[in-house]
Amino acid sequence: MSDPTPTKPYLLRALYEWCVDNGYTPYVSVSVDATTSVPGEHVRDGEIVLNIGPLATSRLKLGNEAIEFSARFSGVAREVYIPVSRVAAIYARENGQGLSFELGDGQPGTSAERPASQSDDIAAGSAEPPDPPDRPAPGRPALRRIK
Repeated sequence: MSDPTPTKPYLLRALYEWCVDNGYTPYVSVSVDATTSVPGEHVRDGEIVLNIGPLATSRLKLGNEAIEFSARFSGVAREVYIPVSRVAAIYARENGQGLSFELGDGQPGTSAERPASQSDDIAAGSAEPPDPPDRPAPGRPALRRIK
């Protein structure tokens, strides 16, 4: 019998839909490596947080293997490619509700914890600087609300 399809891409799509249906802004936290194609100038400590909402992206594709879209960064249209395995979290900007995932084997950890993130509201067009990060204990992800 073959291995079942990973649940992570399905959970990403479900949380994305939930955010949009409830008027929230879906954000993804991505652990950047050589397999990701994101604007490098916005990467902080190997991580980038992106607004993937309908108003911030065009041609969004939430596939089983990758998230792909086009977005404007500092007024310049850029193509973004994120392997699903590199997504650390998806959450609603307005209330922080969402899911965090363990990186590595691509299987999700549905922890209620919030993954650490330093964010720029870059895809949303908002240029508010992020608050200084509160550092969680090493190895423990934690989200923080972005106002």
